[in-house]
Amino acid sequence: MYETIRYEMRDHVAWLTLNRPDKLNAFTEQMNKEITKALKQTANDANVRCLVITGAGRAFCSGEDLGGVTEEMDHGEVLRTRYATMMKALYRFEKPVVAAVNGVAAGAGMSLALACDFRLVSEKASFVEAFIHVGLIPDAGNLYYLPRLIGHAKALELAVLGEKISAQKAVELGLATAVVPEAEWEEEVQRFAERLAAMPTKAIGLIKRLLRESWHCTFEDYLEKEAYGQRIAGLTEDHKEGIRAFFEKRKAVFQGK
Repeated sequence: MYETIRYEMRDHVAWLTLNRPDKLNAFTEQMNKEITKALKQTANDANVRCLVITGAGRAFCSGEDLGGVTEEMDHGEVLRTRYATMMKALYRFEKPVVAAVNGVAAGAGMSLALACDFRLVSEKASFVEAFIHVGLIPDAGNLYYLPRLIGHAKALELAVLGEKISAQKAVELGLATAVVPEAEWEEEVQRFAERLAAMPTKAIGLIKRLLRESWHCTFEDYLEKEAYGQRIAGLTEDHKEGIRAFFEKRKAVFQGK
């Protein structure tokens, strides 16, 4: 079904693995299209309640495959026709997304990780704003997410200096959720994803949406959006289950409905 990625289900967790390990999982036009297709497939699959994005081999993603870059290339057009569709699909994705950063996340690969909701990083993982080293600006939504995660000043520092950020430093900066020991890597990522998958999925989607919209509206407008979102959440089966569990003094069993 796919040539540049792997897609598999583990219980209610979908794993999307960038699968060009010999090229450090660098993006190609085909990979952009296959990721977009997988995101849409996952968004429409009610059985999926959490998505993990990771890389095969020793890298998460090294960014655009420079083997296909020419001096005549219109980089803006590449972004409009290839990356924008992929990043919009991820932006609109209303289920929890975990970036399992198993190695270097550089350039647009870092952008992909930033666009996820959580970033679990292995001990050998690193982040690099590599764009400046080839005279370009961070793209694929990078500078949209970066200051929201770590603030304007630190985002400018990372984007301009282009220095490698270690796994531990990424946690300290707020770029990453946690460092996972190498020996426990896959099991810990799956455990974290299963924890998210067992939560009220629709409520998570509404939280994601409201957080995004809070940056672009007045407080009064936000309160109205909040009320609308809470009405939707209050009509879900998971809310009803949560109330029943509270009164029955037991742990709620959510179904993502």
